[in-house]
Amino acid sequence: MRSLSAWLSFALAAVVSAVPAKDCAHKLKESIPPPRGWTKSAPAPANHVIELRIALPQPRFSELERHLYEVSDPFGERYGQHLSKEEVESLIAPEPESIHLVNEWLASHGIYEDDLSRSPAKDWVIVNVPVSLAEEMLKTEYHVWTHDASGDSVVRTTAYSIPEHLDLHVELIQPTTMFSRMKSLKTTFRIDDEQEKTALIPADAPPISVPSASGGHVDASCNQTITITCLLQLYNAVGFEASATNGNQIGITGYLEQFANKHDLQLFYADQRPEALNSSFKTILINGGQNSQNLSDAGAEANLDTQFGYGLTFPTPGTFFSTGGSPPFKPDDLTPTNTNEPYTQWLDFVLSQPTLPRSISTSYADDEQTVPVNFAKRVCNGFAQLGARGVSLMFSSGDGGVGDGEEDPALQQCFSNDGRNVTRFIPLFPPSCPFVTAVGGTIHIPETAVFFSGGGFSDVFPRPAYQDAAVTKFLDNLAPGTYKGLFNPNGRAIPDVAAQADLFRIFLSGVPVSIGGTSAAAPTFTGIVTLLNSARLSKGLPPLGFLNPLIYAIQSADPTAFNDITVGNNPGCGTPGFNATKGWDPITGVGTPNFGKLKDIVTLSTLDIRGL
Repeated sequence: MRSLSAWLSFALAAVVSAVPAKDCAHKLKESIPPPRGWTKSAPAPANHVIELRIALPQPRFSELERHLYEVSDPFGERYGQHLSKEEVESLIAPEPESIHLVNEWLASHGIYEDDLSRSPAKDWVIVNVPVSLAEEMLKTEYHVWTHDASGDSVVRTTAYSIPEHLDLHVELIQPTTMFSRMKSLKTTFRIDDEQEKTALIPADAPPISVPSASGGHVDASCNQTITITCLLQLYNAVGFEASATNGNQIGITGYLEQFANKHDLQLFYADQRPEALNSSFKTILINGGQNSQNLSDAGAEANLDTQFGYGLTFPTPGTFFSTGGSPPFKPDDLTPTNTNEPYTQWLDFVLSQPTLPRSISTSYADDEQTVPVNFAKRVCNGFAQLGARGVSLMFSSGDGGVGDGEEDPALQQCFSNDGRNVTRFIPLFPPSCPFVTAVGGTIHIPETAVFFSGGGFSDVFPRPAYQDAAVTKFLDNLAPGTYKGLFNPNGRAIPDVAAQADLFRIFLSGVPVSIGGTSAAAPTFTGIVTLLNSARLSKGLPPLGFLNPLIYAIQSADPTAFNDITVGNNPGCGTPGFNATKGWDPITGVGTPNFGKLKDIVTLSTLDIRGL
């Protein structure tokens, strides 16, 4: 009987495989309501080329996640024993059957191995196809959709299908249903008025007493202008000398044609870090990224990130990743364009590299609700792979408080895009991913929470165990019914930490300017992490890697390792937002870093936080 059963199964499989995949019955894979704030216009031109990214399942991801937490648990025996590139790839590789069946489907549409590319672990298949072929493959219709507020246009659909027999072998395909608009996280910046500033704080003003700072004080001028010196003083890092030769590196990501200008960097170094003059950084171009060094093309975001990130950590080698992304689609421009989220291109590249920066800062994000859930989870899994390899990832938490930064209920724009159009706080992604460290913002000395600091709770990712104690305490102290229905109290909480986020003095196109945003906080905190890694590597210890379990464990055992911020709130969505409070809060996380204390803890030969 078993022989006959096996023969019948084989015969049936042969019949199924004999049917061309393009002619098979299709099954709806994803469908979304028309997104709020977008208008569907004309059908997409048939010959407009899009880059389809097909995600194959990662059946062993839960095993990789277990490894990630074991090597990141400061109480565990495996702490710091990060995985190799090859080990990570083996844990997220798809099943051979999935690769075979997807290949078969693509071949039925005339797409063969030479026509496509794959991610390092073969879990993504990337192919450029005209809209007409994508519509045939996915049994859908693409249209040009225009963003009402900005006028930007993209080629998207609101539903797509795949052959029924591929349902368990394809996790998602994009670009299809993603209507996010990636943005850099910064508030306004302005040209410095030195005369006005001179009048504000006299040059002979006494220093500000800050017991946790280096020497117990911070220069009075730091309340009007944040410099490298201010940050080193405030975060107790004066006198530490990073190594240029112990294998440490710091990375900064750049998107949206933000160019880091090296002439501006030299002006910045002359102004704030003269010993770094004539040093520079390495630029890596990804996915058509560019590196214009024309002063007129200098990017405020890129300059802020690189000047403070590299200035804080000199002489640590620095890398700037310039990742290309085509401009929004124009209906009259039939040049092939790529309208995918650039995180995937960046992840493809860095995951393929044998060596990586130990800490990487990113100041770009999307509204979480505009990113399809399956895509957000898949990108988040990519960040987990980097964490397992020993890379610390920092992301700005956002500049809209709990959503849009608007406290007036009559003016707020925080509406869900699930078809209900109800008011809802709007967290950002990737900061909402539990495998990255989200960085909120502070201002002034003594520090208070800056009003625009993004914070809240994910609607996609559940709260990870490492946050349970700290976040539950915050929620237990909220008045009953506070913001009921506006946020998910069981979601991953944002941010994890904070740093100064306004009045940063940088050079832009040859001119000093003052700039703010959590995009200033992310490279600042990343700089502190880089210094901690330098201290560890110089003692023969592995890099810190995925930080969050360590952060919450240290905060619980020795709260003075972070400067607790207890004043301020982050309005948005027609509300005052959340209040900063003792312990963790959804504005500044567990607080800002005390480098001296953190260094003493993380350079112990045997990391035993319970013994603090």
